Amino acid sequence: MKLGQAFKMAFKSISNNKGRAFLTMLGIIIGVASVMAIVSVLMGQNKLTMQLYEAQGTNKVSVYAYLNNGTSVFDDLYDYCLYLNSLGLAEGVTPNANLWDVTVTYGAKNSSTMEQAPQIYLGSDQYSIVNNFQIEQGRDISKIDLDEYNNVCVMGAVAARNFFDLTSPVGQQIRINGIPFTVIGTYVEKMANNVNNSYIDNVIVLPYTAARALGQGGSNSISDFYVKASSGKTVNEVVTRLTGFLTGICGDPNDWNNNKGYFSAYSEQQWIDQDNQAATAMSLVLGGIAAISLIVGGIGIMNIMLVTVTERTKEIGIRRAIGAERKSIVAQFLIEAGMICGIGGIIGAILGTMLTLLGGKFILKFTEPLWPPVPIALGALVFSVALGIIFGMYPAIKASGLQPVEALRAE
Repeated sequence: MKLGQAFKMAFKSISNNKGRAFLTMLGIIIGVASVMAIVSVLMGQNKLTMQLYEAQGTNKVSVYAYLNNGTSVFDDLYDYCLYLNSLGLAEGVTPNANLWDVTVTYGAKNSSTMEQAPQIYLGSDQYSIVNNFQIEQGRDISKIDLDEYNNVCVMGAVAARNFFDLTSPVGQQIRINGIPFTVIGTYVEKMANNVNNSYIDNVIVLPYTAARALGQGGSNSISDFYVKASSGKTVNEVVTRLTGFLTGICGDPNDWNNNKGYFSAYSEQQWIDQDNQAATAMSLVLGGIAAISLIVGGIGIMNIMLVTVTERTKEIGIRRAIGAERKSIVAQFLIEAGMICGIGGIIGAILGTMLTLLGGKFILKFTEPLWPPVPIALGALVFSVALGIIFGMYPAIKASGLQPVEALRAE
């Protein structure tokens, strides 16, 4: 029997039992759709997490340091990071501090009445470098602003829209807890494609020396900092050098007799690696759970093919009596099982794509369509066809092993 003829016979058999064939496909459809949707949405979530890390700045080293005498370590840390910059190891350093319980006003607009109030951060002249911001209008905070305690600020794109709509805020004055601050610039929007993460752009950055004017304890109270390494390759060296430098200023943090201060310095890359590992593990677990329905669907295929063998026993006997080889009988039933799973896989892939698009829009809040990765879709389709062949093997072998005389006597 020719291969084309086997496909025609398989298609005819499926067409003659549409309802039964669809119910048989249902497990495959649900399995392929669920695997595609779950894995694709989880990959989209992981992609979003990585975008958040990139938006906030990569290759960062978190530093926590203070002195027991109440003075700040930042001036010394700032100068040391300039030295690391000259060696090509670091790009910048900034305090990592934000202000709480503050009210921002401009005209009749008040942050306390907004659905999402802006976050107020204290930064150095290198804040935008460390946190991956770019200036869109105006200028950035400068060293002069820090040294002269200038009441200036730079606004994120969302914060600028909330207060000024489409008008340029550069040169305008806002009030923070009643203290006037001149807007000197705005940042380029980083998370325009995801409404769930607009908080990254809903920021107002002040020179860290402005903490004194706002009655927030002054710059000496800041103990959290970010240092940005020049690349992923230099992060570990930067951590090592910072540890040595801060040990000289704050003392050994592991020495119980140390009364100078305390510090810690660690790379944020470990959090990124942990998130990647967690996302991979979650994808494997949930994808495996969803794949169980594919196995159940495969068992359904085996069951229905055994029923088909019973129904077509006489037909098989006739074919065997006129000289059909066992391998042609096996091929016919395997093709039929593979075709059922293939059609179910295609329907499942279409349904999985629709579920992925809905998940991206309503769960992840993507403004752009979230499409399933092509390898995931192709893998699910190939796996579904492979299941049909695997679970169809036993019925096919059983059909090919029927004795012609016994098969011809079957009714």
